[in-house]
Amino acid sequence: MRHRAVTAVLAAAALLLTAGCSSDGGGSPGDDGSASPSDPSARSSSPGPTARETPPAKGSVKVVRTVATGLSTPWGLAPLPGGDLLVSSRDEATITRVDGETGERTELGEVPGVSPAGEGGLLGIALSPRYASDHMIYAYFTSASDNRIVRMIHDEDKPAGERLGAPDTVLRGIPKGVIHNGGRIAFGPDGMLYAGTGESGDTGLSQDRESLGGKILRLTPEGEPAPGNPFAGSPVYSYGHRNVQGLAWDGEQRLFASEFGQNTWDELNAITPGDNYGWPRAEGRSDDGGFHDPVGQWTTDEASPSGIAHAGGSVWMAGLRGERLWRVPLKGTEAAADPQAFLEGEYGRLRTVVPAGDDRLWLVTSNTDGRGDPQDDDDRVLELRVS
Repeated sequence: MRHRAVTAVLAAAALLLTAGCSSDGGGSPGDDGSASPSDPSARSSSPGPTARETPPAKGSVKVVRTVATGLSTPWGLAPLPGGDLLVSSRDEATITRVDGETGERTELGEVPGVSPAGEGGLLGIALSPRYASDHMIYAYFTSASDNRIVRMIHDEDKPAGERLGAPDTVLRGIPKGVIHNGGRIAFGPDGMLYAGTGESGDTGLSQDRESLGGKILRLTPEGEPAPGNPFAGSPVYSYGHRNVQGLAWDGEQRLFASEFGQNTWDELNAITPGDNYGWPRAEGRSDDGGFHDPVGQWTTDEASPSGIAHAGGSVWMAGLRGERLWRVPLKGTEAAADPQAFLEGEYGRLRTVVPAGDDRLWLVTSNTDGRGDPQDDDDRVLELRVS
């Protein structure tokens, strides 16, 4: 456990400075982070406090073990039935299977059509709700022309490196950029596919309900607008977002999302279908009653939040520039107590956090993304015990 200094060496630094924004969290402008938070709400199948109980004000985190090291630009993580993990590499455009016991890595294959650049590349991955029968892996990635969501058959009987079938495009046309590509995907308790997108540096897209940028989208597994969406015939579920990279549900099936701010506030939001979350007219809490205020907000050097998970009645939020894991205990859709930070500076930039059952989480670091301080072992997957 060593401290890793935050650096800002993204090739697009000039663009970020021109845009005056923070992105995946680097060293100065061009990071996404937040300051002292206030209130949140989330989801979990783990034991501990139920969604109707209030968790303790103070929690704990113990690093149980390092599951795997030597990963390059890891971004998305999807647990497989049986305990193994799938990890996507943003820049290499590959999906790797990590043995949950030994940490041994086996490459499934490279995803065709990925065009890595800046913050874009192979981003979030998710398993089909019917994975046991259809063996489908969903992936969000940046192509030469857009961001898109595809699905591929995972054939375990084929040789390593050849286990991914040809991609079937589920949704195309999400705006792409050097920055703010969003990228998190997850299947909700309703069996629908949710995606967090970014405005790709074009702030006007967030308020444009005809654009897929700066939104949370809700789709059928086939990529059609999901039944019951707030805007007829549209995949848009909520709008006015800047760059959404975290999605999680609580035990009451309430959706929460993390969002990169610009230079002032990062956000944790409780998502209400059809609501406007304010960007670019509001960053953090606002006096404008037409915008949905965040549950919690952080200064951009404290968070730069990417993945989130719900466990034990709290939202757990991974910080990139902040280099820490935030715990936000919940009472409904508000914070039950002040947020609490763990692992500050110990593992560098933190990208993805996923429930691992019981009182455990999987945590993925992000020090090889061009802004971190990679060491000989590169990035890793950790197993945590939390309360």
